[in-house]
Amino acid sequence: MSGEDVTRLPPGLPVPEDDGAADHLPGSPVPDVALSSTEGGTLSLAGADAPRTVVFVYPGMGRPGEEPPGGYEAWNAIPGARGCTPQACSFRDLAAGFRGLGVRVAGLSTQPAGEQREAAERLRLPYPLLTDEGLAFARPLRLATFEHAGQTYLRRATLVLRDGVVEHVLYPVFPPDRSGEETLAWLRANP
Repeated sequence: MSGEDVTRLPPGLPVPEDDGAADHLPGSPVPDVALSSTEGGTLSLAGADAPRTVVFVYPGMGRPGEEPPGGYEAWNAIPGARGCTPQACSFRDLAAGFRGLGVRVAGLSTQPAGEQREAAERLRLPYPLLTDEGLAFARPLRLATFEHAGQTYLRRATLVLRDGVVEHVLYPVFPPDRSGEETLAWLRANP
């Protein structure tokens, strides 16, 4: 058990650098993949008739009282790994602003659906968390990943989807607790 507060970012986290791993994404077609949703059933993000959508991609939501695989010291040392809960809360707290622009929000990770549901309920998220355990969505887009403690995780990024393609990417995302604010500012500047 750990006394770490998963809702706050500890000081001194390493800042991820832009390694070009998302440069290819703008203009890429959105894969038509049925992703397990915390709102029940599945959701596909593809389709030209889908609403403009923001998908924040993250490694995995922390759970109070549980250390991440390998422990906090190892997890915190990975640039961009820590901060999934603060990132999710940043989108939650600005949900009205996204709705006001007619933009749908969703979170995406490889985390199992049950863990995603627990996080969505605990954090009272007004949008779905989507599970891509088998990387069926991430692989065709060539989303950046990293390996840790024998598992594959998605690197943090924010995708803006429109008309069945990736319109824009915010990458790297840091600090994650400002992700919602930075994304909303971009959307307002690019209606």
